[in-house]
Amino acid sequence: MRVSRADQSRLVTWWFTVDRGLIAAILSLVFVGLVLSLSASPAVAVKKGLAEFYFFERHLIFSLAGIAVMLAISLLQPSQVRRFAAILLLVMFVALFAVELIGPAVNGARRWLYVGGLSIQPSEFAKPAVIVVLAWLFAESVRRPDMPALPLAVLLQLMLVGLLVRQPDVGQAVVLCVVWLALYLLAGLPLIGALLVGGVVAGGLLLAYLSLGHVRDRIDAFLAGTPEENSQADRALQSFIEGGFLGRGPGEGTIKTRFPDAHTDYIFAVIAEEYGVLACLALAALVGFIVVRCLVAAMREPRAANRLAIQGLAIAFGFQAFVNMSVNVGLLPAKGMTLPYLSAGGSSVIAISVTLGVLLALTRRRADPARLTMQEPADFGGLEWGADRGR
Repeated sequence: MRVSRADQSRLVTWWFTVDRGLIAAILSLVFVGLVLSLSASPAVAVKKGLAEFYFFERHLIFSLAGIAVMLAISLLQPSQVRRFAAILLLVMFVALFAVELIGPAVNGARRWLYVGGLSIQPSEFAKPAVIVVLAWLFAESVRRPDMPALPLAVLLQLMLVGLLVRQPDVGQAVVLCVVWLALYLLAGLPLIGALLVGGVVAGGLLLAYLSLGHVRDRIDAFLAGTPEENSQADRALQSFIEGGFLGRGPGEGTIKTRFPDAHTDYIFAVIAEEYGVLACLALAALVGFIVVRCLVAAMREPRAANRLAIQGLAIAFGFQAFVNMSVNVGLLPAKGMTLPYLSAGGSSVIAISVTLGVLLALTRRRADPARLTMQEPADFGGLEWGADRGR
């Protein structure tokens, strides 16, 4: 069966306008995540007294659900994406307040809600939603100086970061602050404002260090230079040494049997031991390809709100992967941040799928309405990266 460009149905239009190279890279990342989950998670499951393939089966289900979510969102027009993001953000604010009231405390943190037997981490879903909304506010602050868009962007950021710090989830708060500063600068707003916000963020990190024991312990351990023997950081570094360039072979690693988080925060160390440093570099290159492809697409987007949203989401996706990989190789203090599509975790997988679905939706090619008339239907074979009919 051949798909014709003359067919104006929604799915056919989507197929000829979506970035298929980006989809292929994302699906490759999902496939790699499933292979690694099959390799790393059984040992953890057995150690926890669960069925051997418990974590793999969950990862498979959430990955398939995530692909469905991603593809569904990619069908949306930019205006629909912004409405979706605004509604999702409102729901997640309610969920974050609910976490404060009824969320269970796990290892001293309140970050999850249990709904229908599933644990949901609202902060994961709030992240892509707030980035899209912030991108629109920054774009409006430049386009319409009379609109209080910038104060709203500041207020929104303060509210969300405040809720995250109370959980506490300093890592997610830092990611959002980095993205906020990036969007501010990319929007072309005065540099002095970025310096002021940067100073506030630095002061907040200092306050977190002084007031939160687990943050202080992790930073002190990192600054000590040499990780404590048999700590997770020490074992992660050892996995890179033992794996060498080509690795010990699939399933041959031993670090996963000694790691409580081998299938989540330290999946990158498992890759290093079993598949080698070259595989780690290839994975980093795949993540980098997704980020760069999105940033290049953003350069062609004429509408500021869409362009900033693409840039913000791509930066958030890349920065999260960078932090996870850096922790595994000892370049950053330990932080419970997942590696997109590779680390186990339902909320993480679905939230990343929302992020990438929005990126696919916003990077789709759209016809320049100036070229279209009532007598001339859209030619989806010769689309330009022009103005966005759906804004």
